[in-house]
Amino acid sequence: MSNKKDSKTISEKIFSRASDSDVFAGDFVDAKVDKAMMNDITGPLAVKAFYKITDKVFDPNQIVIVYDHQSPADSLNAAENHILLRNFSKEQDVTNYDVKEGVCHQVMPEHGHVRPGDLIVGADSHTCAYGSLGAFSTGIGSTDMAVVLATGKLWFKVPETFQIELIGKMPSGVYSKDIILHIIGKMGASGARYKAVEFCGDTIKDLTVSDRMTMCNMAIEMGGKAGIIAADKTTERYVQERLGDFKLDPYYKTDDSANFKRFECDISDLSPQIACPHNVDNVKPIEEVEGTKIDQIFIGSCTNGRLEDLKVASDFIGNNKIDKNVRVIIIPASRTEYLKALDAGLINRFIKAGALVEAPCCGPCFGGSFGLLGDGEVGLSTSNRNFKGRQGSTNAEIYLCSPAVAAVSALKGEITDPRKFLTK
Repeated sequence: MSNKKDSKTISEKIFSRASDSDVFAGDFVDAKVDKAMMNDITGPLAVKAFYKITDKVFDPNQIVIVYDHQSPADSLNAAENHILLRNFSKEQDVTNYDVKEGVCHQVMPEHGHVRPGDLIVGADSHTCAYGSLGAFSTGIGSTDMAVVLATGKLWFKVPETFQIELIGKMPSGVYSKDIILHIIGKMGASGARYKAVEFCGDTIKDLTVSDRMTMCNMAIEMGGKAGIIAADKTTERYVQERLGDFKLDPYYKTDDSANFKRFECDISDLSPQIACPHNVDNVKPIEEVEGTKIDQIFIGSCTNGRLEDLKVASDFIGNNKIDKNVRVIIIPASRTEYLKALDAGLINRFIKAGALVEAPCCGPCFGGSFGLLGDGEVGLSTSNRNFKGRQGSTNAEIYLCSPAVAAVSALKGEITDPRKFLTK
């Protein structure tokens, strides 16, 4: 047990600062928000509710709008929503990334809107991705966002911390997506309900910021209020590239004697993991589902749409052709990541292989744009959810995987183990 006078988790420290009070897990606080983000689906609802409260936002510099779910507009309704947000952003002088920038959870950290120790809310459930940089970030509803837009504050119950210590070296052919799917499978969809899921251990220290984003992004899939990783030198370098003279504050880490529950996860012998229909926690090792025929493969999303993910997919595809019976949609997570992939020659390789490469957006992940699955079709996706009807027909099936599994499965037309393609 901790001494409450001097021992806290990262989350307790962030909420203590944000509420200007000495708080711990279980306490209710009225906290100041450092950044508020909304997208083109949740934003219009928040804006309409905001105008019922007031007509001026609390601080235009702390609000960010990103268009990604239906971007560019794929219907008249979407176009009208975009117009509403454009008018609001001009009137209130808030930061507005229109249809050209990409997925909100990539754009936010990429453009320097996330710092270690921040309290960030977003009107989207996967806002927890920013915990990869040591921020406490969580998704909220559109009505709550309206309150934040008006006041800059929101009430919270400070969450208990579940610390997941990763040990062991990541095996060849296994990636951060496999790790988080494995953890979700063990925890269950509600195993970490309203908890701050903190990833730590020697394995985490070796992961890139992109890897960490993948893991924190999916904390919500086990019920987590947030996913978070203590900032380190890797984090500091990433933030410094965007904010110049940023210096890491060593305060924002969990004290050893703080109150939290610790779980150990040894990944030394982990195999590629697959989330099977129709729930993210229905996770099986690839050996149990290998050979499943696939109609469509999606490589992208805020979970696995960065250059590192695209590079993994490209390396496995090589100069080979995609199976003629599979359609492959590849979408970089942002304009910046798209340009990196373009400069690296990856886009050229994907197109020659037979894939469709689209402009940065959520794409099939949300099921509100292009690339929908029809009745009876089977999709394999590097995104974060496989709920019934998530990518189209309620009679379709969605499997979730790493970019490596997606790439080799594209070549074979069925779920395939990437370890079989590794050079020994």
